[in-house]
Amino acid sequence: MLIKSGRLSEQESKLSRRSVLRGFVGASAVSVPLPLLNCFLSDSGAALAATGQALPVRFGTWFWGLGMNRRVFVPKKIGADFDFPEEISVLEPLRRHLNLFTGFSVPIDGNPNLCHYSGWVALRCGATPKSRSDLPGESLDNPIAEAIGGRTPFRMINVAATGNPRDSYSFRNSDSVNPPEISAVDLYQKMFTKVSPEAGAAADPRMLLRRSVLSGVAEDARSLSRQLGAEDRSKLDQFLTSVRELETRLEWQLAPADVSGVCPKAPGEPNSVGVGLDYRLVESRHTAMADLLVLALACNKTSVFNVLYSNSASLITREGLDSVHHNITHEELYDPKQGIQLQSSWFLRESFKAFAYFIGALARQTEGAGSLIDNVLVYAHSDNEDAKTHVLNGTPMFTVGRAGGRLRTGLHIDGGGDVATRLGYTVQRVMGLPVAEWGVGSLRTNREITEILV
Repeated sequence: MLIKSGRLSEQESKLSRRSVLRGFVGASAVSVPLPLLNCFLSDSGAALAATGQALPVRFGTWFWGLGMNRRVFVPKKIGADFDFPEEISVLEPLRRHLNLFTGFSVPIDGNPNLCHYSGWVALRCGATPKSRSDLPGESLDNPIAEAIGGRTPFRMINVAATGNPRDSYSFRNSDSVNPPEISAVDLYQKMFTKVSPEAGAAADPRMLLRRSVLSGVAEDARSLSRQLGAEDRSKLDQFLTSVRELETRLEWQLAPADVSGVCPKAPGEPNSVGVGLDYRLVESRHTAMADLLVLALACNKTSVFNVLYSNSASLITREGLDSVHHNITHEELYDPKQGIQLQSSWFLRESFKAFAYFIGALARQTEGAGSLIDNVLVYAHSDNEDAKTHVLNGTPMFTVGRAGGRLRTGLHIDGGGDVATRLGYTVQRVMGLPVAEWGVGSLRTNREITEILV
């Protein structure tokens, strides 16, 4: 528990959570928002000092395509202390931060099972589509953003690690899809810079990254540091260091491939994080986007986000294979010993490795008496259970985070064939939406998953 030592100084008491560090890098105005320092919090670290309100709860989604291999994904045990089969073994060290949901159904009420489409649409808006151009309702992140997104500069931030601007599963209807950020560098500029009227164009991102937004706010940072107590000075220094480390990685990603032969690539190393769906490019984009999102959440830039690691018909590939992941799910034979598609499972394990990184990034960001993950609710899911047969029942889902103490974690919940929309309904209720029921037809429900509620 965070216990402040002594009373706040007069300077500290004048600081606001909305305080930012401001300055210029060239012609670009830059600003660096602050994380929740101790001086913004109550003595316990569980509430905002200025208002006495509890720390804000943020909401987000995380999506991966092509489901799972039941034999090596679904735990044998339910409840607490469940096992982590090999396909999701990378998540075991993070068990205290997540819940896993298996065995829930997605009835389609006579509508077509549109491969790699019907499932994720139903889990996002509570209804199954009649065609591939049909989005029969708004995705649940939108009403949540209406409730909490207005408190931050960005109503929501959407990112697609695929680099494809069409890869967004956040929508109001078929004609209004919320576009994703597809470049970590663009997201960095959006978060930290504002072009002055005299400049007329955005600064070269290479220049911004090389010089650092921190160089533009150095004077403000020094002035602020003089007003802070020792613990907050340390927190501020750690935060600014994390910004600089991220800039260094982004600068490396923008660097052109070395053609001199002086610094040859490591075996299998991709040239850059440019266009492409090699799994290493996707994972590198995802890592940078995850780190930027954590900064955005910690600094009150946004309260709502959507992360897409791979789309529902994943075209991610790897060196040495002739087919992309989606095609492999249809072409690859089941291994006679394990009864699974080995290559497909390899791609899925890479997905869960990225998911583990995102969870870990949330958990590593300190906030108040705990970490950011204590004040986050992430709803994660795929598009079907088995990609080869397009089975919808059993589509895997997770929640991550404790939502400000409203959720239990560390549980495996077996739905026993019950409708999967119960989780989407529960998520909306936990986020404070006054929904009496959610879903259409057989997907309609008014029953929360009480096992995870505090």
